[in-house]
Amino acid sequence: MSQDQATSFGPVLEGDYVLTAEQVASYQKNGHILLRQAANEEEISLFQPAIEETVREAAMGLKPLEERDTYGKAFIQICNLWKMNPVVARFVLARRFAKIAAELMGVDGVRIYHDQALFKEPGGGHTPWHQDQIYWPLDTDKTITMWMPLVPVPEEIGSMTFVDESHLNGFISRELISDESHRTLKEYIEKKGLQQVQYGALAAGDATFHAGWTLHSAPGNPTPNTRQVMTVIYYADGTKALEPDSNARRNDLSAWLPGVQPGEPAATELNPLLYKHG
Repeated sequence: MSQDQATSFGPVLEGDYVLTAEQVASYQKNGHILLRQAANEEEISLFQPAIEETVREAAMGLKPLEERDTYGKAFIQICNLWKMNPVVARFVLARRFAKIAAELMGVDGVRIYHDQALFKEPGGGHTPWHQDQIYWPLDTDKTITMWMPLVPVPEEIGSMTFVDESHLNGFISRELISDESHRTLKEYIEKKGLQQVQYGALAAGDATFHAGWTLHSAPGNPTPNTRQVMTVIYYADGTKALEPDSNARRNDLSAWLPGVQPGEPAATELNPLLYKHG
């Protein structure tokens, strides 16, 4: 789609989503929150076709579901759609979402780390327990992911399951998303008797936000319809890059912070400033 098509939508996603003090406090205490209708039905109807089209084009040649590993069965994962399609960029770079992220974290400004489409196909497997930030070479705990369905998500699929206050513990396990991470972290959660929260059915445009260290997982998809979800990862402006301590973080440093050296500001053309207070 052309840039002209991208700009023809007019003032879409420009209005603010007003958070209450109670919502901000709840997020900071628990490490996750559900916000209903962060994008309305009309807004989703404008962007969903472009996101779906971009995912389908990028996923051509993907192995059949039964031939993938546990991670691959969990979802079709396509990153940085905003660089592939100017219409999708209008959605991903929206000030409204970035402002929510900044206010929930209590920071003045946020940059984008990257976006991800996570499409869980019919018969798609569960997403194992994990912490996102074991992948990110970011020297901060001020990181957050917006997880927004583009289609209604019924109860039998549900949103992700979060562990209350788990973000306050920081790093828990080095295991990447896998059967092993699921076993290790499930045992950790059960031994400590930690509180789990699952928000159930969601409408298109509802959104959960969770911290980078928050433990979370998601069920498989027993329905005949693809669970279409778009995510955007944000971090506090002024964050510096960490010295990578794993291959996953080395790969992420190269992919999402190209040219940045450890100790330098985590800011490249792939990480524009999306919101700044005032």
